[in-house]
Amino acid sequence: MTRIFSGVKPTGHLTLGNYLGAVRQWVSADHEPDEALFCVVDLHALTVEHDPARVRRLSRQAATLLLAAGLDPRRCTLFVQSHVDEHTRLAYLMECTATDGELRRMIQYKEKATRAQASGEGVRLSLLTYPALMAADILAYGTEEVPVGEDQRQHVELTRDLAVRFNQRYGHTFTVPKATLPAVAARVMDLQEPTSKMGKSHANGAGIVYLLDEPGVVRKKVMRAVTDSGDGGVVYDREERPGVANLLDILAACTGGDPVALAEGYGGYGSLKQDVADAVVELLRPLQERHAELAGDTAVVDKVLREGAGRARELARPVVDRAYRAIGLLAP
Repeated sequence: MTRIFSGVKPTGHLTLGNYLGAVRQWVSADHEPDEALFCVVDLHALTVEHDPARVRRLSRQAATLLLAAGLDPRRCTLFVQSHVDEHTRLAYLMECTATDGELRRMIQYKEKATRAQASGEGVRLSLLTYPALMAADILAYGTEEVPVGEDQRQHVELTRDLAVRFNQRYGHTFTVPKATLPAVAARVMDLQEPTSKMGKSHANGAGIVYLLDEPGVVRKKVMRAVTDSGDGGVVYDREERPGVANLLDILAACTGGDPVALAEGYGGYGSLKQDVADAVVELLRPLQERHAELAGDTAVVDKVLREGAGRARELARPVVDRAYRAIGLLAP
């Protein structure tokens, strides 16, 4: 079996983009508990200004939504990053392996640092070193594949570089992972800004469909989605017609169709938006119902996370201990 690892950051409510771009792929695969690890990466939420109570609340909500989406703790390991100390132990070794230039070239660092500076906030050092912690998240488990959205591919490529460099300098220690992307809707875009990713921490939620949005809210957001000027009809063209292409990608991901073929069935934007809204509402209905059940019984979620952290710790500790010895540290 191929070991996979992926995580979700509790910086906002999970979105349709998170679900179509990553979570559904996690659920659909056939795994064993020790071969599929999914993590609420709460430490990554501390790299920017945050409300501690909100981080705790969103961490629990994210774990609950992952279970509601269909992750089965009998077939995977679900846990919270901060519950497993090996992540931070290995992160420092990754900082000692990476270079300043590599970390500063990360696109997300550039974008977030620019926003922080524009708002008058200081840029936290952890925002720069975030990819080193992400590399530790992945490498601690001997991960072979990392199912992620397109926006995280650069970080996985850096993780590969760090693994190779560490192995060359200190002896073979880490498995070199690769990123895997879903075939459709790898990057769902904002309905109001179709050239920007549908991000859960975006200040304006008008173009974001959250997994817990009520059906009426979903329909309103989809029907108000930005399309494109011109009288060329419904055509799938990501470069010239990003708004329509985004709707077609979402519809294709919800229904299992092909966005190019779907475009041929529409003569106008109104019917397309109606079908997209219907498809999204039906897609989210069972997830929302299951979330309501789990949210009413927090002991179930707590048990899953506690047992998941225990399994994750058992897997990660030998790898991290081996890395410590390899790099020159005395065994305790």
